[in-house]
Amino acid sequence: MLTIAKEELQEYVDKPLEPSAWVRIDQDMINTFADATMDHQFIHVDEERAAQTPFGATIAHGYLTMSLISHFLAECAIRPENTVMGINYGSDKVRFLQPVKVGSEIRALATLMSVSDKAPGQVLMKTGITIEIKGEEKPALVAEILSLYILQ
Repeated sequence: MLTIAKEELQEYVDKPLEPSAWVRIDQDMINTFADATMDHQFIHVDEERAAQTPFGATIAHGYLTMSLISHFLAECAIRPENTVMGINYGSDKVRFLQPVKVGSEIRALATLMSVSDKAPGQVLMKTGITIEIKGEEKPALVAEILSLYILQ
């Protein structure tokens, strides 16, 4: 994560940041997420049945892909200096554009969209995120993520 002076954040608005590292989505990750969320729909966890669908394999839950945004932001986003903590503040938009098949690798591309003072010592930032699938033209997900940074 890139850390810079609060006064310099506006200079990064609308400029792409460095991409995250690739993350491989394997069946164990999908199964663990299914257990955690109690979402055991066959398309995610039954490899034989899923092979008979148009996808030809199991696919990650859309919310699994979305849940990895926190991990990706820790790698490729930007934050102000003197941050005590960052808080997920929500999202303005999330769209699932293409399923992530088991065995795929995904990564995030991020662009800082806006920066504003929420309260004294609090900075609200909106980051545009695109989750790419290696070897695919169409991304898995696009989102506008809000992060609240509490400063010293």
